[in-house]
Amino acid sequence: MTKLILKLFVRDYQNTNDLNVRDKCGRVAGLVGIVTNLLLFAMKIVVGTLFHSVSITADAVNNLTDSGSSIVTMVGFKLAGKPADEKHPYGHARIEYLAGVIVSFIVVFLGLQLGMTSIQKIVTPEENVLTPVALVVLVISILVKLWQCLFYRKVGRMIQSEAVAATSNDSRNDVIATSAVLIGAIITMVTGINLDGYMGAVVALFIVVSGVQLILSTADPLLGQAPDDALVKEIRDKILSYDGVIGMHDLAVHNYGVGRCFASVHCEVDAHRDILESHDLIDNIEREFQKELNIHLVIHLDPVVVGDPRTDALKGEVQAIVQKLYPGAPIHDFRVVWGVTHSNIVFDMVVPFSVSDSDDTVRSRIEEAVCALDPTYRTVVTIDRG
Repeated sequence: MTKLILKLFVRDYQNTNDLNVRDKCGRVAGLVGIVTNLLLFAMKIVVGTLFHSVSITADAVNNLTDSGSSIVTMVGFKLAGKPADEKHPYGHARIEYLAGVIVSFIVVFLGLQLGMTSIQKIVTPEENVLTPVALVVLVISILVKLWQCLFYRKVGRMIQSEAVAATSNDSRNDVIATSAVLIGAIITMVTGINLDGYMGAVVALFIVVSGVQLILSTADPLLGQAPDDALVKEIRDKILSYDGVIGMHDLAVHNYGVGRCFASVHCEVDAHRDILESHDLIDNIEREFQKELNIHLVIHLDPVVVGDPRTDALKGEVQAIVQKLYPGAPIHDFRVVWGVTHSNIVFDMVVPFSVSDSDDTVRSRIEEAVCALDPTYRTVVTIDRG
């Protein structure tokens, strides 16, 4: 069904690497959500009003907010597809995340409002008479929401969209919430115990929790979320596969939305190699990253001295010291300025965020340990956290 819908509305829908195709798939997903959620809202609001059921009414409002979410998703994909301009040189793709945050706050607000209504219903219960028609509507809603969950999940994975994936999770929560309403209605019909207010409170709680989860999932990219480990590994493996690249460090990845990825990195090359050859190598790497991975990569060239036995031996000793003091902290840009009275050992060190020592403490401990090798050694250490 998912493929059929996308095939009807999106030409070449499987080519999700094309940003235009991706945006159209996202808008189709939003349109499907608008139509299905409005139908569910109409059915439930009629049933909830006729039978004075606050839980069903709450569930109807939940479907209405889902429809509103789908509208914002559609608008978000439309605006996110706008090209870069003078004020936004990195494009507008992050609007997709911003739209998700706005919807999330609306969902939380409505959930709180429905929670207050449900509490009033618990304090002053109102008699409601449910019929098999109401139960059928709830069952239909559960089935539709289950289909929505699977539909959004598949589309979200196809186009790698956090917003659509979050909508899938929201639909899954709706299945649970509506099931709670259905169970409460059946208990009320069988036993006469009025659980309507309590079930309404359960639905409201799910709405609030869902909204908070959406806020967290959509706000992370806006705050500067760490890049995916698989992407980092792919970048690292590809760069190190080029003949002439000795090592790499200081990789920074900035995500401005799917297909709008910018990265910078330092690549180490042999200092004795012709500078024009090294520069040509770097240019080729940057171009191939843009062409093959759609990543705007900027590389800083770091010439390093290799093949000097004295320097290489000292580097091994310093690496051993650093690993003993701070396991998992690599060093790079290692060089030695040999002198008569003393020698300067210069290098950068990446300290994990888990290390609680201050930068000054890290430098002091390393300098003490290196000086133990030879009192004439002086260390100049640049600390990076990551």
